Amino acid sequence: MSEQMTHDHGTENALAKSASGYLRSARHQPVLWMEWGTEAFAKAQAEDKPVLLDIGAVWCHWCHVMDRESYEDAATAEMINEHFIAVKVDRDERPDVDARYQAAVSAISGQGGWPLTAFLTPDGRPYFGGTYFPPDDRYQRPSFRRVLGLMADAYEDKRDEVLETAGSVMAALEHNENFSGRAAGVDGELGREILAKLINAPLRQFDGRNGGFGSQPKFPHSGAIDLLIDAAGRGGVESDNARMVAETTLRKMASGGIHDQLAGGFHRYSVDERWIVPHFEKMAYDNADLLKNYAHAFASFAQPDFAQVANGIVKWMDEWLSDRKLGGFYGSQDADDSLEDDGDYFTWTRDEAKAVLSPEEFAAASAFYNLRPVGDMHHNPLKNVLHVAPAKVDEAALERAHAKMYAARLLRKTPYVDKTIYVGWNGMCISAYFTAAAALNLPEARTFALKSMDRVLATAWDGTTLQRVVAYGEQGGTATPIPAVLEDYAFVTQAALDAFEASGELRYYEAAKGLTDAMLLKFYDAEGGAFFDAELQVEAIGALAARRKPLQDSPTPSGNSVAANVLLRVGDLSGDDTYVERGRETLETFAGVVEHFGLYAASYALSLRRLLEGGLQIAIVGEGQKAEELALAATMRYAANKSIIRLSREQMGALPPALAETLPHLPEAEAVALVCRGKTCAPPVFEPEALLDLLDE
Repeated sequence: MSEQMTHDHGTENALAKSASGYLRSARHQPVLWMEWGTEAFAKAQAEDKPVLLDIGAVWCHWCHVMDRESYEDAATAEMINEHFIAVKVDRDERPDVDARYQAAVSAISGQGGWPLTAFLTPDGRPYFGGTYFPPDDRYQRPSFRRVLGLMADAYEDKRDEVLETAGSVMAALEHNENFSGRAAGVDGELGREILAKLINAPLRQFDGRNGGFGSQPKFPHSGAIDLLIDAAGRGGVESDNARMVAETTLRKMASGGIHDQLAGGFHRYSVDERWIVPHFEKMAYDNADLLKNYAHAFASFAQPDFAQVANGIVKWMDEWLSDRKLGGFYGSQDADDSLEDDGDYFTWTRDEAKAVLSPEEFAAASAFYNLRPVGDMHHNPLKNVLHVAPAKVDEAALERAHAKMYAARLLRKTPYVDKTIYVGWNGMCISAYFTAAAALNLPEARTFALKSMDRVLATAWDGTTLQRVVAYGEQGGTATPIPAVLEDYAFVTQAALDAFEASGELRYYEAAKGLTDAMLLKFYDAEGGAFFDAELQVEAIGALAARRKPLQDSPTPSGNSVAANVLLRVGDLSGDDTYVERGRETLETFAGVVEHFGLYAASYALSLRRLLEGGLQIAIVGEGQKAEELALAATMRYAANKSIIRLSREQMGALPPALAETLPHLPEAEAVALVCRGKTCAPPVFEPEALLDLLDE
């Protein structure tokens, strides 16, 4: 999004009051937009009008296209204002609304995505929907104005059919969105058979030529990569294959156009199977999970190229996606700086490269980055997406070319960065920074992660309730508190546990336990097992009345899977088996159906691994060089059930209950490591080699 994407019609609609940057960008549109809420639906019922629901995001190219083509068109706006109550939703701000109407529109039309365009009864039940509609008949899609006319006429003249359809969609939504095996009457037993099937899913779908899973479009599937890295370190029949698939995928992505070769970081996904042409937006959550992947791969396989990519992600996030002063991570960077720009900021013609490079530098860059006379972009065939070609080049010339091309790119108009700080995505970023700090020896990343954790806890958590948004990036508007959803609680709890392990400060454990207790109170289904994604609201509008138990990793890890994981971790630290049992129950709830989710249930498999193996805790007590050497040994070889806790001698008097039973009895030494699984601990060790031998056992 940018200023070029908004056009001032001289008046402002109700979105001028919004704090969301995406919603505020539509405040000058002639459509009489309202925010999601009881006021909009009360108005629809009072005027007996259907609701036009538009769900989009600040980083969504086609959302901005539809804004310009239709919502900024006076004639179209007049038609909308006459026949509908128009409601616009920021999907990043309201994932609970988006998830339900995505499911509803998929049930109606067979597809979802953004922009999501839905037509609702005045009480919020969907009766028709789709995604992008063009201003005239094209792309084998009807024009938006034709759709508006048909939907207005249907509500006016075929009311009974509309209400029947809306009822059927809601019934299907209630049924389909509850993924638990218990709800479906399908029993399953937790065990290694399920884990083996979930590990086999990405192995079966592996693209041996290009890396990754399946065909185009290609998403990273970070959970599946971590699952394979974990399997690779455990020996057995599939370990070598798991390592090959994980390493190949990580290298192919790193050399592709989905990886920003100049600035670091990754775009959201690739439209082709070779990872070359991406959708250019960059998301905080994607880069957080990919940072974990490359850090885990380096820890397990000791390949320096994985460390290089991980360092590049940290560098990009430091530079573009973080509030260095206050702490916290921003939401996203847009793909384009205007509608006329289709990735032009990130792509290069040969002439553009020649203009900033010497002949020697251009020779190196054109060979290494695959700069060809006919490039990769349909809208401009001269434009190349930078991706690495196997070529021997002058390394010094390439290094100079890289610096000059990045400096030249910075002079271009930069795509918009949404500086909204979402708690859940910040939890993911904070955890990733702790992972990178440990694996790559980045103390500054650890410091910034702690600073960001402190800001999230101070601003969004009051001890009983977590808010979805820490801070908005735009000036103006009034921020309405938005309750956090399940995944927010799960990711922030996970980050607080990671903060405790990295720092030894008891207050982070106490925050994690408080968040876990609140998560159980607000979302856990004591009768049916597992967690709902959102609190049951007294005045649940439309599809918000549908209860969902999310299991699928898409686009972020499943709230239920991460919740189960943090329950197991809190149980290990507190010594309270009630948490462990709730974690087990959560996983059991889906045991009968989870294998059908395959590639999209990797985070479930990672939590199941922790449950089956038991938590492996490595406490490193002490400071100085020896403690650092022990900590480095502990990080080697990623394991999904492993936790590494760093403590100073001064912190030994303030420990979580389970640790307080074992750690105070350690012998005096400069540094010592204690390895425990469950309630059983091995004798303490004092040398990195001894720790590695113990972990190998």
